[in-house]
Amino acid sequence: MKMEAMAKLLIGIGLFIILAGIMLYALARLGLYGIKIPGDIYVKKGNFSFYFPIVTCLVISLLLTLIINLIGRR
Repeated sequence: MKMEAMAKLLIGIGLFIILAGIMLYALARLGLYGIKIPGDIYVKKGNFSFYFPIVTCLVISLLLTLIINLIGRR
């Protein structure tokens, strides 16, 4: 039984990685990958640049929370 649980976990992780890769590929093809939303922090001084997508992280977190809650109510 223990090996079956480990196999299911590895299959689930693999499917998640494949889906994430497909999503990133599709976003890049649509030109939506790398969009900077107002509120994201971007600092550039000389040869140093720092980008922290705080608002993007909040939006993605909100969307994933809504999706997971909708799926969990079944």
